[in-house]
Amino acid sequence: MNRHDDPSAEQPRYRALCPCGAHASMEAHRAELGEAMDPTHYQGEENFMDRSVESAVVHALFPDAQLRRGFLKAVGARTALAAIASVFPLGMAQAIAKEPGPLEKKELTLGFVPITCTIPLLLAEAMGEYRKEGLGVKLVRTPGWSLARDNLVNGQYDASHMVLAMPMTMTLGVGAPPVKTYTSLVQNINGDALTLHVKHKDRRDPKTWKGFRFGIPHDHSVHAMLLRYYLAEHGLDPDKDVELRVFPPPDSVANMAAGNLDGMFFAEPWNQRAVFEGVGFLQTLSRDIFPDHPCCVLSVTDRLLNEAPNAYGAMFRAVARAAAFADKYENRAQVAELMAPREYLNQPLPVLQQVLLGRYADGLGKVVERKDRIGFQALPQESTAVWLLSQLKRWGVVPAGLDLNAVAREVFRSTDARKRMEDMGLAVPPATTRHTVMGKVFDATKPDEYIKGFAIRRI
Repeated sequence: MNRHDDPSAEQPRYRALCPCGAHASMEAHRAELGEAMDPTHYQGEENFMDRSVESAVVHALFPDAQLRRGFLKAVGARTALAAIASVFPLGMAQAIAKEPGPLEKKELTLGFVPITCTIPLLLAEAMGEYRKEGLGVKLVRTPGWSLARDNLVNGQYDASHMVLAMPMTMTLGVGAPPVKTYTSLVQNINGDALTLHVKHKDRRDPKTWKGFRFGIPHDHSVHAMLLRYYLAEHGLDPDKDVELRVFPPPDSVANMAAGNLDGMFFAEPWNQRAVFEGVGFLQTLSRDIFPDHPCCVLSVTDRLLNEAPNAYGAMFRAVARAAAFADKYENRAQVAELMAPREYLNQPLPVLQQVLLGRYADGLGKVVERKDRIGFQALPQESTAVWLLSQLKRWGVVPAGLDLNAVAREVFRSTDARKRMEDMGLAVPPATTRHTVMGKVFDATKPDEYIKGFAIRRI
């Protein structure tokens, strides 16, 4: 082992000699990585940074120097980069490592479903954050998630608000041809609830719910998985004892009012809207099942990352700043006022105030104080993606042999959101591999053991 491979050894100050930071000199860099990843072989600051990023990615993927040299010698640097780019969005990594550059696209079309989860995406427009980045944005209201997926895939949307699972199931090709899709930023944490029809006020024990019909926004969403989890923990098989029906979020309250649903598990403001309309009551908040769980995300495909990485970076910064603003409780009253109008969430202001400020009627005659009802922490935590995949695996949605951590790593961590947010000076929570869901500890390093611990499961 030499000093370059020994992390305990005192390291020389390479960065002045080798831009990638991993070699004592440019001669050593060229000897190992070749001309294809030589920053000095290209002219211009942007290309210089690109080569440095490529070098850093290769080092991250192949930390063992002997293995790295053998791989590059066998296939050549250009072939290696092409192979890496097929599974890792190099264009995006290069873009977010740079200072803002010229925008390849100055107008972006962004899709959203009108729920509170999408507030950072909408707030960035209402507060002028996109304009600060030189971006013009067209926000397109989308009734449901299937249409959001289709419009993102066919290029009608440059990016879209989606439920947490969709970038992963789209990448895997669950229910449709695979399309590499990435999680850019989490839009919200918490912010969902299980709501029952008012006629069931005296049937709050889940053991009495056999035969109930529940509404969910998507078969693979966090809402669906949390509802399944909640039911199963109370002894009900969600595939046998109840009926799960998919509805677009804007149709949820109307279907409950019409008697088509006994309960629903949706994002806000639709649960609070059901209380507001007098048709439902809040059985439990999602954060009381899984504290600080993510719900929805801002998603992109390879198209935007490869064709307009600087425009992507500008969008990222605008939405990240808006999320940070919305996450501060002292800003929530202003956020509610900005989001109530028709062009955004189109909701009565009292409904949004109850959700965002956490002082709300529960539909059972009480006023509840819960400031943690919703939050807008934007960092994609890879471990939460693994938890959601564990539930998709538990219910037979994804293949039994799937490497859950590998999928989460590709879709979540490859966007390098943590580094970009830190570079922006935004606070990010520490990485974690453990979460507690209804009292049961989940360890993201052991998802299969976790799945085997459930009495009710499909695998």
